[in-house]
Amino acid sequence: MQTLTELLAAHLAGAQRLRETVAGCYARWRTHGDPAMFIALRPEAEVIAEAERLQAEGPRGRKLWGIPIAVKDNIDVAGLPTTAACPAFAYPPTQDASAVARLRAQGAIVIGKTNLDQFATGLNGTRSPYGTPRNALRADLVPGGSSSGSASAVAAGIVPVALGTDTAGSGRVPAGLQNIVGLKPSVGLVPSAGVVPACRTLDCVSVFALTVEDAWAVLGVMAGPDAADPFSRSLPIGRPGAAPPAIRIGVPRPADRDFAGDGLSEASYCAALERAAALGAEIVQIDFAPFYEAARLLYDGPWVAERWLAIRDLHKSDPEAILPVIRQVIAGKPLPDAAAAFAARYRLAELTLAAKAVMKPVDALMVPTAPRPVTLTEMAADPVGANSMLGRYTNFVNLLDLCALALPVSLASDGTAAGVTLIGPAGKDAALAGFGRAFHAAGGLPLGATGLRMPIAPGWPASTRAGEIEIAVVGAHLSGMPLNGELTALGGSFVRATATSTDYRLYALPGGPPKRPGLVRVADGGGAIALEVWSLPPEGFGRFVAGIPAPLGIGTLALADGTQVKGFLCEAVATQDARDVTDFGGWRAFVAAQSSVP
Repeated sequence: MQTLTELLAAHLAGAQRLRETVAGCYARWRTHGDPAMFIALRPEAEVIAEAERLQAEGPRGRKLWGIPIAVKDNIDVAGLPTTAACPAFAYPPTQDASAVARLRAQGAIVIGKTNLDQFATGLNGTRSPYGTPRNALRADLVPGGSSSGSASAVAAGIVPVALGTDTAGSGRVPAGLQNIVGLKPSVGLVPSAGVVPACRTLDCVSVFALTVEDAWAVLGVMAGPDAADPFSRSLPIGRPGAAPPAIRIGVPRPADRDFAGDGLSEASYCAALERAAALGAEIVQIDFAPFYEAARLLYDGPWVAERWLAIRDLHKSDPEAILPVIRQVIAGKPLPDAAAAFAARYRLAELTLAAKAVMKPVDALMVPTAPRPVTLTEMAADPVGANSMLGRYTNFVNLLDLCALALPVSLASDGTAAGVTLIGPAGKDAALAGFGRAFHAAGGLPLGATGLRMPIAPGWPASTRAGEIEIAVVGAHLSGMPLNGELTALGGSFVRATATSTDYRLYALPGGPPKRPGLVRVADGGGAIALEVWSLPPEGFGRFVAGIPAPLGIGTLALADGTQVKGFLCEAVATQDARDVTDFGGWRAFVAAQSSVP
């Protein structure tokens, strides 16, 4: 088994033929022996023939040439029935879902449709008439849902990547319970045309992978608006870069953390916070009340009516075709009337503003992906309560228009996995991926249940993409500083931390907030000033520069390594009444020193 990144490199180098890759998937599936993983698996000979055709055509610049994928069976794949884990609902799609079509156009090969909680309603993976896919780490644990088969297929090493969907956590909880990466994009970033709706206004196509790089490679192909999906939207996809040296991460206060009595899960979360801090993050405890209240709206509010719309006809004509627990969740109580629906929308708008205010001082949130693992026996004894517990930290994310990235943290001696999820505002997917990659790599865990280790070579280098423009920042635009969001909002990516040559002086200019520095090059008596280099797309660079107020401007900075980069400089006349802070070696050190003064 290899990661997507490794497989693609082997294909392009001619070191491995596409048919060998496909045959390996089927061989591993037979050895693994989980009949509940797939609802429909394409015949091996048919898929190998497709691989041979792609091999003969050559890569042609295709980003996923010969990469095998599995697709959750509420996402249309032409030639395979879509069941949503309900045989009576099944239909033969005439075309691929938009997300699948985009993957296939880039050379991906679909090998089959994976099992799920019926109608994507559940977070545990046991609600399917096709059986329960096996948790690849420990067979007596639930695999997580609703994207159970897709997560198990990746964790077991059958395929390197798989598609899921996520409305309430279905693309994150299975990843957390099986030691893999689960990428839940911003709502609308990936079109959902050709996806059986759960809550159509909230549904996301998600990605399971062994590494963040692999998940991002798939997202990069699928992202973008689609005229066939009125809920898709144009959002900046950006690109992940190196993890910035300073990032502020918001976490629940200890009293707001819930691990359902599991000490191992609590210890894992504490270790995750320590790892994030070791990577340069500042951990900030915040009030999670607005997030938890929003989460309650998902099943106690009118959004359950969206789920009912998806199964309304079947529920009327053949209610027994729907599993009893699904009927209980979706149609077990009166649907809200129009007035209640509007009242809930109003309350959600208020909670969204409250959540934005709480998140304003931080760059991202970090929460446990799930409170703790759950056994199959526990789930059978309390199918609704145990399932609700798994969604403790996930249900609010799509309602509040946030993106998320689930990451492995630990594997306990008893075979259980624990993970965390990074959460950010819509459009910040790349920023989460940049830090998430560094966080995952620092854990040193095997990938899924495969025994593979993290590839040494990074999937994306700390360098500037072709066509982008580098800019050096020395003050309030540094990572973790008040104006850094201006860079990220324009598609900026962190490249590296470095310093100027030794002929600059730094001043704290009058005015603010925020306080701003002025960097001036001098003939003698200067010093090296710490800075960060970021990259921006040309349009973003132009907008950024246009907004810079006097006496600051953009000039050419000389760096300690002898190279040059565009960056902030200050008119010398503006430093006459300013404080010289050169001896601090940089703005971050100066600000830190001021905050420590009683």
